[in-house]
Amino acid sequence: MFADEFDKYSWEETGERIQSVSLPEVERALFKEEQRDLADFLALISPAAAPYLEEMAQRSSKITRKRFGKTIQMYAPLYLSNECLNICTYCGFSMENKVRRKTLSREELMIEVSTLKEMGYDHVLLVTGEDQVKAGVEYIRRAVEWVRPFFSHISIEVQPLSEAEYTSFLPFGLNSVLVYQETYHEQKYRDYHPRGKKSNFRYRLATPDRVGTAGMHKIGLGVLLGLEDWRIDSFFCALHLSYLEKTYWKTKYSISFPRIRPHRGEDKFRPGLITDRELVQLICAWRIFNEEVELSVSTRESEKFRDHIIHLGATTFSAGSKTNPGGYAVEPESLEQFEICDEREPHEIAAMIRRNGYEPLWKDWDRTLQL
Repeated sequence: MFADEFDKYSWEETGERIQSVSLPEVERALFKEEQRDLADFLALISPAAAPYLEEMAQRSSKITRKRFGKTIQMYAPLYLSNECLNICTYCGFSMENKVRRKTLSREELMIEVSTLKEMGYDHVLLVTGEDQVKAGVEYIRRAVEWVRPFFSHISIEVQPLSEAEYTSFLPFGLNSVLVYQETYHEQKYRDYHPRGKKSNFRYRLATPDRVGTAGMHKIGLGVLLGLEDWRIDSFFCALHLSYLEKTYWKTKYSISFPRIRPHRGEDKFRPGLITDRELVQLICAWRIFNEEVELSVSTRESEKFRDHIIHLGATTFSAGSKTNPGGYAVEPESLEQFEICDEREPHEIAAMIRRNGYEPLWKDWDRTLQL
């Protein structure tokens, strides 16, 4: 289990190691020809690597084009429910926000699906809050079954489940599971999740193990940028990915970079603790470290940022996203999880991608490859 690997490292000592990286260590990590390791990733995300951003960007761009070509995968989140039994201090769905909740019926879900299909999407990410009753396993499984005829690739981002529950989704055509640790700082994690099942740090930490053991096609990882030191959190995420790739080697992986956004329940928005320039450094470091992993940049980021990151390592974009159940057509004013930043429609994003010399891909893969 990853917990055994996780326990070998100290948050504080890792932070000190990142701060003490030397310029020769950065140059060795940046210019080496053989496969890079975790020490190289640590060097590339360090403050010492900041002056090398242009070199990092060039190398990241070259590696991405070699592996993925000049393409950007397109996907859309589809929120099924904003019901949640957790208190999370950074999320609009937090149960302490006293607002009307909503879970889509089958009829409402089909209206949302129809709208997404008109936009051109063939890859959908089903999202719920964490309510084991109103948006539990059976409801999510039925939702996967309902949307299966309309999409070639289906992902979920829902409450952590057991291995048996993940396995039960496979006959219904689920392809991917996204589960973000939020932060790998075990002591601070409790402060951000004071109530609900999500407050169990160790259960969430073991979730990718359960997904991998179940034999899922792809697992998505990430940390919520803006909670704790992004450099230390990203190192532990890289440690997690390295462990998973060695343990569940048949599975594909993706990394996302969610930055905290304004949301209901927060009177004064607290900007994230990572700048645009630092986020570029982080994305380039991930690409140089791991040439195979998919790197996803969502509508949390600005138009300007997303227009430029296309060339620097990103492989996957969302567009026209709504973060509330029914947001596309059924009930646009229902409670949203957070405010998006890039509000351009999917066809506008696709046109922007083409103007930059890349091809937008609406279909992630063919379902016949599941056989």
